[in-house]
Amino acid sequence: MQYKKLGNSELIVSQIALGTWGLGGGSVWSDKDSTAAEAERLLDACREQGINYIDTAPVYGTGESEELLGAALRGRRHDFILQSKCSLNWRGEGGNFHYSRDGYTVNNDTRPEAIRRDVEDSLRRMKTDYLDSVIVHYVCKSFPVADTVGALEDLLRAGKIRAYGLSNSQPADLEEYQSAPDRAQGVAVVQEFFSVLSPFHGRSYFPVCEKYNTTFQTYGVLEEGFLTGPAFLERSFAKTDIRSRIPWVGAEYHAGLRRAFEAWKPLCEAHGCSYAQLVEAWALAQFPNMSLLVGMRKPANVADTVRSLELRLSPEELALIEDSVKAIQVEVLDK
Repeated sequence: MQYKKLGNSELIVSQIALGTWGLGGGSVWSDKDSTAAEAERLLDACREQGINYIDTAPVYGTGESEELLGAALRGRRHDFILQSKCSLNWRGEGGNFHYSRDGYTVNNDTRPEAIRRDVEDSLRRMKTDYLDSVIVHYVCKSFPVADTVGALEDLLRAGKIRAYGLSNSQPADLEEYQSAPDRAQGVAVVQEFFSVLSPFHGRSYFPVCEKYNTTFQTYGVLEEGFLTGPAFLERSFAKTDIRSRIPWVGAEYHAGLRRAFEAWKPLCEAHGCSYAQLVEAWALAQFPNMSLLVGMRKPANVADTVRSLELRLSPEELALIEDSVKAIQVEVLDK
């Protein structure tokens, strides 16, 4: 495992992070409901492989992911860097409507009182005294950034959090947060979508991250499974499932994906790796200060993902991987 500082914070994190969106289950991930015992085994595998960085959010299963992690972390909280999020809540206390799902109405609220309440709710669900990192889940223009930053910096000073970041944002948002008058530590990490099928947003963000020494944490590198191999293209999902709502479920993209897998097959054979490991290694090679956030639900997935750190792809191989999907790349992809 490789470790780096998270931005300008004092946190030392594994380059691969465990994503727990799928752990929350519900209608978004309709194929499996996780148990506390399964979450414990997943953390066991992470510890064995050297992964110390865990990402969750209140809305993952409307509290379910955090509850399961709280149980799994009992007695070993200090072994892990725990990251959750703020701004999306279902308390009905204001903010902007974001979505309705599974009987809940979720609003996006970045006012100071909402940020503080979000953090307290996460601490309660996960039975911990502090979060190592908290991310503004969706940047919101309806409320002053200076007020949001002030609340986050207050939480830092109070010891409730040790770092903070942004998600579902734009490079200009990072500039604005870094210019806030109350900023001390500043934004340690931006968590944004990035994959070989939709790399454009990430690439526009990299220079600003470099400017501020902010870690870029990519999610979606495996495109919710569609880049794990041809067999995944045969699967079908409920209408509410996230995997039924992204472009790659459409038959018009399948031919392009199959051509890509054929082009990548010799690379996988040469490096003794899977398709998933190949595209993960491609992502890691795109930016030096990269954190790879991968949604892993089985211990075997953890070991497979860590193997991507060992791959060394040549410039020609990196180019071939992306050239193989240029015809089906998507400029904007909002999940």
